[in-house]
Amino acid sequence: MSTSLSTSGSTYGRPPIAGPAEAGPQALCAREPRVPAERLVAEMVPPPRFDSVRFDTYDPDPGQPSQAEAVTVLSGFAAGLGGAHASGGGKRRWFAKKAPPVAAGPRGVYLDGGYGVGKTHLLASLWHATPAEPELKAFGTFVELTNLVGALGFQQTVQTLGGHRLLCIDEFELDDPGDTVLVSSLLSRLVEQGVALAATSNTLPGKLGEGRFAAADFLREIQGLSAHFRPLRIDGQDYRHRGLPQAPAPFSDEQVTKAAYATEGASLDDFPGLLEHLAKVHPSRYGALTDGVAAVCLTGVGPVPDQSTALRLVVLADRLYDREIPVLASGVPFDKLFSEEMLNGGYRKKYFRAISRLTALARDAKPLVSQ
Repeated sequence: MSTSLSTSGSTYGRPPIAGPAEAGPQALCAREPRVPAERLVAEMVPPPRFDSVRFDTYDPDPGQPSQAEAVTVLSGFAAGLGGAHASGGGKRRWFAKKAPPVAAGPRGVYLDGGYGVGKTHLLASLWHATPAEPELKAFGTFVELTNLVGALGFQQTVQTLGGHRLLCIDEFELDDPGDTVLVSSLLSRLVEQGVALAATSNTLPGKLGEGRFAAADFLREIQGLSAHFRPLRIDGQDYRHRGLPQAPAPFSDEQVTKAAYATEGASLDDFPGLLEHLAKVHPSRYGALTDGVAAVCLTGVGPVPDQSTALRLVVLADRLYDREIPVLASGVPFDKLFSEEMLNGGYRKKYFRAISRLTALARDAKPLVSQ
């Protein structure tokens, strides 16, 4: 399997956002990325936005003691992972030996809190602080983890990750019963091999799946997942908008189009057309969809028509935010993307996170429009 997009240089590398676009803007809708399995494994590291974060760069809100407490707890957790892995060795092994059973009790920490309190910052800081070679630490979103299983197969995934010191899972959510059983089995096998776990979510581990599917029917699996983690609550307000002015209003179609042609590496798409294209690309490939893109320019942004489309847009927003790609748009403001019914439903926390992140990226894109 090969990718139809250029992946030379840095995996997440992108050109500067200033300067004229010689060949005009590209279109995300014209891209159909194919991501090889080896790239999925190699990319299990903190994304560019969180490549340089550390515990001492986290800025706890003085009014929220749980934030400073989280730094203390996670620092200690990282220090406790400094011993040799139970299965020994210091390099990635595709066929790791089975380790002796680990001690009873939670083998992981679970960061629970609202959007924008810095959970991903803390999770990436834990990854960086853990005293182990990068090859012995894995960091990825829940979607990326489940896709790795799809690409490698269950047993190969266990063998690949089983020799790791730490597995960090960002945006942990259970949206369907299949994922519940799959992830429950995978994490149980990894814990048996001595892998420590860390995860972030907007939902307590015992409440995963609520409002999304018949969670009560899968209570055993959900309770099994919960048993692997020590919950760590992080309270606070969205740091992305702490003390900042209101999000910039959308621009006109003409302004967005002009900026796309003037910005090297920019993409330009009609929003309804992009939503249709996302339905044809697996969400695990949305990161590859943005390879080399310096700014995403969208015309005709409007309310998302249905929940399936909305959830795909959430994943795209996460990948754009991870890669620090500005988003310039015309149409309705980003806080009008999702209906009241969606914002009051089982996925509301995902939608609020997407609004928060897209708003931050819209601020980043404002300088692209000539005054």
